[in-house]
Amino acid sequence: MTDQAVDAGGVIPSGRDRFPAAAGSSFLGRTRELKELRADIERAGLDTLSGRKAPRARVLLIAGRPGSGRTALAEELVRQVADDYPDGVLRARLTEPDGTPVPVERAARELLAALGLPAPPGADEDELTGTLRDALAERRALLLLDDAAGAGQVDALLPDNADCLLVAVSRGPLTGIADVRPCTLGGLDTKSAVELVAQHIDPVRITVDPRAAESLVEICQGQPAALTLAGGWLAAHPKAAVADLAGQLHADTDEGPALARVLRLVHATLPGPAARMLRLLALAPAGDVDPHIASALAGCSVEDARVVLDDFAALGLLRPLPTPLPCYELPGCLHPLLRALAERHDRPAELQLARARMLERMVRLLQSCRAITETDSPETRERLKSLPPALRFPTPRAAENWLRARRPALLAAARLAVADGELDTLARRLMSQLVRAMVAHLGTRAAAGDLYDVHRLVLQVAERQRLPREKAAALLNLADLDARTGRTFQALARYRAALDAGREANDPYATGRAMESVGGAYQELGDHDRAADWFGRALVQRLAREEREDAARLYGRIATAHTRAGRYDEALRNWRAAAAVHRKTGDISAQARALSELALVHEYAGRPEECLRLCQEAVERARRAEDVRLQAELQMRFAGTLERLGDPVAAALHREAAERLLDDGIRADDGIRGDDGIRADQDGDAAGAGREQDENACEIRSAFAKD
Repeated sequence: MTDQAVDAGGVIPSGRDRFPAAAGSSFLGRTRELKELRADIERAGLDTLSGRKAPRARVLLIAGRPGSGRTALAEELVRQVADDYPDGVLRARLTEPDGTPVPVERAARELLAALGLPAPPGADEDELTGTLRDALAERRALLLLDDAAGAGQVDALLPDNADCLLVAVSRGPLTGIADVRPCTLGGLDTKSAVELVAQHIDPVRITVDPRAAESLVEICQGQPAALTLAGGWLAAHPKAAVADLAGQLHADTDEGPALARVLRLVHATLPGPAARMLRLLALAPAGDVDPHIASALAGCSVEDARVVLDDFAALGLLRPLPTPLPCYELPGCLHPLLRALAERHDRPAELQLARARMLERMVRLLQSCRAITETDSPETRERLKSLPPALRFPTPRAAENWLRARRPALLAAARLAVADGELDTLARRLMSQLVRAMVAHLGTRAAAGDLYDVHRLVLQVAERQRLPREKAAALLNLADLDARTGRTFQALARYRAALDAGREANDPYATGRAMESVGGAYQELGDHDRAADWFGRALVQRLAREEREDAARLYGRIATAHTRAGRYDEALRNWRAAAAVHRKTGDISAQARALSELALVHEYAGRPEECLRLCQEAVERARRAEDVRLQAELQMRFAGTLERLGDPVAAALHREAAERLLDDGIRADDGIRGDDGIRADQDGDAAGAGREQDENACEIRSAFAKD
């Protein structure tokens, strides 16, 4: 089995030469259009003619109907001028295959990712487009925006830098953008159109009947997409003459564009199962097809689906993508036509069943993708063995590669499932497994932008289905991501909404975490009185449920809030309570940390003797716990206290002791440092939302947790 097969999740690639016709294809015609577009790049704009410096990038527009070769022309132009833009080419598609405009914030996020720049999760359109413009202000880059739905999308992404170039592909004009240079496409010239057909077949078949070839070009109106399908059909029927194909197309009296007539002919001559699979590809998310998606839609084996997809690519119905995994792109011009064929030939219930099979396959692949990271568990190993070979990943690396490659399709599937509204159960399972797989392989921080979008979809489904427990979970996760990106007021509002949903669901986990998180948000805003009050409410619930570890943490958070407010006696009382709880649970290390915090508060209160006594006791506790790292940290803090109390000699001795511990093999990190006031790990995020929220970050607590 090859590496390609391994990364595909067990699918063995076909041994035959893939798409020989496509491999030898080249760009044909459009010489005049290319010459005019290149001249437009150099031509002075209106600002230059008026004596002003051009404030924005030059915009070239390639307009035409889908199937006219507009994207191919744009790509050829980009290929020819790319060397003039040393900071690279950025691409974004601005319309989904079903015609839905892509939100500007999503396109901006993808462009920032292509630049290797972070985008805050949940950031709005203005923030993301502003960040993108700032990033392009000092670059000389080329942007290709394919299938723009309107001028608003292009204008929002237009760089404020005359050294950049933006090439937009659209159906019509971009009214409202100044100094746009339009290039409107019609059909190919006859010579180029005939050459396009000849790329797929033996040229002799055209030479023997050139008039038939010209007639075929006329029937196809010179449209490259229609001519490509015609050439693919002729290649698949070597005994058919060009005149036969032209005659069959001429006999089709149904109204519609030339591309629709050619597609109907190709569809009619396919075997029944292949024709059905072709129609169902209109359901593929974002027009992104792989053997697993095709297999699930058609209800066949993965290997059979792979063979049929190769045949479709040879016919020109799919474009193979240059990726390590076997992936194909459904041309956008074919999507509405295939959808119309599906609605004509397949019952709505059959289409819905195909969608359900596709979502179920994605769920199972995501389960396998996540489970490969948990092979230490015997239960997980047994579960992996029970999966069919096509759904298994041999290594965690192969699973991660699959997840990264299929990420756009998985996210698009989640969006489509939620928008459909009739498959909410499967949509919830898909989103749950998607979140878990992303966290397992990519990490919460790296996947934060995608996780934010998924949790918004979860919230939408939970509100529609009136599921307060899942609504609370989604709100908590969104609020956590808001808090991490500095949107504290928005996070606070969501934490309060999560508390209401948790109470409605009678979910103690959600209500307890929401109350603690509300307190953490107030702590971040500097309102220590409200923070202590909300931490106290959460503490009452933890004590009632005898959750001692959580109660000890909350005692610490309350103490921190009182310390920041200058109420040292209240702070001391709560740190003592925290230490007492840790003593009862037998956690000596945690008790040592609580004693060190208690000592620090004594120092703030002006009680140096008590402070030193507790510091020494904390060090002894850490020694008893055999926690060398903690000993080093407490020795460093002890030294800082002694230094502030005017005993530099003793402080130096404790620093040396800490260094010796480090030399024995403990690596110094940001957590081992001298104490210089109220530390970061005392405040809201690290002490409270801290460990518990990190462990449960982006969790979707639902009825499908067992999956």
